[in-house]
Amino acid sequence: MLADNRLKIMLAIIAAAIIAIFSGDPIAQDPAYHNFADQRRIFNIANFFNVLSNLPFVIIGIMGVRLVALRKATGGLAELQAMYLTFFVGVFLTGFGSAYYHYQPDNQTLLWDRLPMTIIFMALFSAIVGEYISTRLAWKLFIPLLVLGIASVIYWYVTELNGHGDLRAYALVQFLPVLLMPLILWLFDSKLDNGTYIWGIIGAYTASKLMELFDAELYRIIGLLSGHSLKHLVAAFGTLIFYWSLRKRR
Repeated sequence: MLADNRLKIMLAIIAAAIIAIFSGDPIAQDPAYHNFADQRRIFNIANFFNVLSNLPFVIIGIMGVRLVALRKATGGLAELQAMYLTFFVGVFLTGFGSAYYHYQPDNQTLLWDRLPMTIIFMALFSAIVGEYISTRLAWKLFIPLLVLGIASVIYWYVTELNGHGDLRAYALVQFLPVLLMPLILWLFDSKLDNGTYIWGIIGAYTASKLMELFDAELYRIIGLLSGHSLKHLVAAFGTLIFYWSLRKRR
């Protein structure tokens, strides 16, 4: 009964979030989003540091895929290995998609930045559900959530092409799991020890979004790297924390 009540709380939050975001007007992509603070061209590569700072995603993605493929992810659950693998495939693809976007920032290239990120969000959320609530429920959600994530980006892109862009579905896919994961960690107990790793991932993601928000301000303060480049590095560190969790938890 307690578990049922906890799930009802989560369902109520999900329903409220869906109603809230879709009761408002469509959200078009702001063209100013593409105007990053650091636009230096180095070695004939436009927006050099925003491009280069995606390299850790590629490296950590390869490390994670190798870890899971070689069955060395002993810090996870055997039933969730496909979700762990999908997460790191998404991390690997994000490195290339984001680098491609930042080399030539516009809505067309932004599509390839956002698509692999939805794979990361949905795979991680499904894995957390499996580790803290039920592996059976995680598997029921996994494929539908992946499809929903990818569809949200395609929907945004098609609406942009038709002159009435709508980011609402993508915003829900990106931010609702981040709101739900702390609630899951608070309400449920994991089959694995040391939930600090998951809190670390949430903290790294939150910090990366703040750095994105203060892109220009951080660039003025630091000089070498902008807030957006730092966002990439901190977000990649969050994926590295998940890699460590799959090696060290029991």
